[in-house]
Amino acid sequence: MPPPRRPVRDRQFNAFRFAAVANSTRVFDFYTARRIPGLRIEFPFNPSRIMSQAESSHRRVAKTRTGFKFNTESSTEGVRTSILNHLKYTLARDPHSATRRNWWIAACHAVHDRILERFIATMAEHNQKQSRRVYFLSLEYLMGRLFLNNIHNVGLYEPVRAALSDLGIDLATLAEEEEDMGLGNGGLGRLAACFLDSLATLEIPAVGYGIRYEFGLFRQEFQNGRQVEHPDNWCTFGNPWEVVRPEYSKRVKLYGRVETHFDDRGNPFPRWIETRDIIGVPYDIPICGYGAKTVNFLRLWESRASQEFDFNVFNEGGYVEAVREKAMGETFSKVLYPNDNTAIGKELRLVQQYFFVSCSLQDILRRFRKRNGGWEAFPDKVAIQLNDTHPSIAIAESMRIFVDEEHLLWEQAWEITRKIHSYTNHTLLPEALEKWSVPLLEKVLPRHLEIIFEINRRFLEEEVEVRWPGDVDRKRDFSIIEEGSPKMVRMAYLSVVGSHTINGVAKLHTQLIESRLLPQFYELYPDRFQNKTNGITPRRWLKVCNPRLSALISDTIGSDWPMDLERLQELDQWADDPGFQKAFIEAKHENKRTLASLILDQTGITVAPDALFDVQIKRLHEYKRQHLNLLHILSLYRRILQDPEADIHPRVFIFGAKAAPGYQLAKTIIHAINAVGARINTDPAVKDRLKVVFLPNYSVTVAEQIIPAADLSEQISTAGKEASGTGNMKLALNGAPTIGTLDGANIEIREEVGEENFFLFGMTVDEVEAMGARGYNPYDTYFESEELRNVVDWLGSSFFTPDDPEALYPIKHSLLQGGDPFFVLADYASYCDTQATVDAAYRDRSKWAKMAIHNCARAGKFSSDRTIREYARDIWNIESVPVPLFE
Repeated sequence: MPPPRRPVRDRQFNAFRFAAVANSTRVFDFYTARRIPGLRIEFPFNPSRIMSQAESSHRRVAKTRTGFKFNTESSTEGVRTSILNHLKYTLARDPHSATRRNWWIAACHAVHDRILERFIATMAEHNQKQSRRVYFLSLEYLMGRLFLNNIHNVGLYEPVRAALSDLGIDLATLAEEEEDMGLGNGGLGRLAACFLDSLATLEIPAVGYGIRYEFGLFRQEFQNGRQVEHPDNWCTFGNPWEVVRPEYSKRVKLYGRVETHFDDRGNPFPRWIETRDIIGVPYDIPICGYGAKTVNFLRLWESRASQEFDFNVFNEGGYVEAVREKAMGETFSKVLYPNDNTAIGKELRLVQQYFFVSCSLQDILRRFRKRNGGWEAFPDKVAIQLNDTHPSIAIAESMRIFVDEEHLLWEQAWEITRKIHSYTNHTLLPEALEKWSVPLLEKVLPRHLEIIFEINRRFLEEEVEVRWPGDVDRKRDFSIIEEGSPKMVRMAYLSVVGSHTINGVAKLHTQLIESRLLPQFYELYPDRFQNKTNGITPRRWLKVCNPRLSALISDTIGSDWPMDLERLQELDQWADDPGFQKAFIEAKHENKRTLASLILDQTGITVAPDALFDVQIKRLHEYKRQHLNLLHILSLYRRILQDPEADIHPRVFIFGAKAAPGYQLAKTIIHAINAVGARINTDPAVKDRLKVVFLPNYSVTVAEQIIPAADLSEQISTAGKEASGTGNMKLALNGAPTIGTLDGANIEIREEVGEENFFLFGMTVDEVEAMGARGYNPYDTYFESEELRNVVDWLGSSFFTPDDPEALYPIKHSLLQGGDPFFVLADYASYCDTQATVDAAYRDRSKWAKMAIHNCARAGKFSSDRTIREYARDIWNIESVPVPLFE
């Protein structure tokens, strides 16, 4: 049974969102609204009339009897009035008693009011036109802070800055009050956030769906150089950008068993019974496009118990037992990516994925039913994008809903399911392609397991057998069910079979999907595979995070480039101009001074802005090869120790990364970087020629301070392992040449910026595969190079960790006895040689400035706007729906 609904009058009232809100989560408050002078509420409710009155009230600036002003004007005075009103009527503070956080929340509410006007207009336009919508399902959204991004996108930066200045408050200082939303981890989540920005900017009707994690991934600290994880309490004090929508809560079934029943004609049908249910409560975050014409939204689901409190048990003295159900129900949205090294961790991860998928599909169906009739029209109104394999259970859940609840024939249900789903693959690592054991699925989702087996049976019989009659090996290769003990369900295969389009995220990545990862499916469905090279939003990753460079660009080519990043090509003609080079390098130098202050504040390490800032910021994983970077650092340090006058240009190696809590080798690499850095940074023999900095708790906000200051972008993954990468795009856009392999989007970046503006090293994909096929033995490389042998032995010794002699040995073990799975030693010599080329190039300031300018000028292809246009045209078959501005 669904949860009881509130009275009709309350539900109707909730159709509109008033500026006078009860708290920072902005729950609608009927009683507050009744006290607003000038707003006449009649019974029975007429929501349209209330909306009309309220919109009129919003535009009034005249003082009311109680002193509250409805005001969504965008002038400095209008914004100032809104901030003061929210300070007083939302937060119950006056300017004398308000804390800095109070001022920040009041300013956010003032901006949010104006965004919500556009949001309401957007939803009205989409509904009136019954627009086709994209539904983006992603387990991660690495949103970062929204305050500065939103005021830039809605065109309120100057009014907000001036209003706060009038009140004696500095905008930049106030913005530091905001916590990064703990909704993502790495590139997958950040890409999803960039896509939401572009969807709104391009006025494409879209809804993002995910989970409202209470604690996010984790907050990272270093203790004695080691990563220590703490809860990321990002929403402890509320989130002023979200709107809770309890009236759209969904019930999700788990566990139980499947029983066969018979209808009145004697036909059998399955019934999923004895389930344990949880409730998903949606929180909406408006997503405003640049120019704020369209405001879409991100809907995040928070898990709640279906029965929060057992009063009878409480009265009998079972106080803990009385709230046990509540605690268990809330567990599923607590943490992003629970440690799946344990059985309970795997189970929790599966439940998380199904929870948000089920809530989202129910919500999509509710929205469709509201304005449409038969299911034949469903594919015309709905496009569901699966962002990697995490939401792939949506294929089985769609079939369960259509067959079990809507009573469609299997064939019709399958046709609809395939038409609405498309799948983006984000990884080439086989171990990252999710698989669930059959026993686990049978325990958690017994009905879905039956459906998956039936999908697999029909697929093998009706498609594979027809194409390759009697070929048992072919069926084994194609089967969604992987034989073994236990049997495993290959979720990527389910996604491919149940989707109309499959895409990679870089040219090389897509080629490797077709030829190595899923070649059998490419042979069967060649027309379903596409490439959609990733992109980044230039609004956040240049205009907002790098105001010095943005101002220079706008002064040079005009201010409309954030909507058309290809316009940056006009900067090419200025690359040789000494005056422009000087201005470009001065902007970079000021950014480096800002980052140097942050480094000193967070780590106590003093770095010189004149040094080369060498940056590697990304998730810590062996294939990303942070330990290759470390070996090069050790080679430079060793050269200085052996030749105190060695001519090495001052360089600051800057790292930012988190390692998964259960990934011990990755955590050891972090410890190694910090241990080596601690030694180098305090060794007087170095004379500041080298510094090693590992900024803790890497996040979007930290990246926004590092990227504008970067001189060199480290993109050094093993060729054939990185799907695309987006950090490489952000750094190039901000004028940092890349040192990298021919991997992921590096190839396309090199094509765009020019070979002369890219530092290439390392083996190609074919060379890596050929070396592996010959039987790569890292000991051969180790013994051939005395320098390599010395730095590997040095790292694996007790030299850098005398109090724990074996602490760093696992890295050496991985590189030698472990077989060096990512060819670190094989690429070491090429990497060091290319780094020497970097050192020489950086000394020629004019040459380096020209390279940096070309990287910025030629990065226009890597706008997420271009990517989304391609998805809309080639996969979703959807067009923009312009939203008229208010008069």
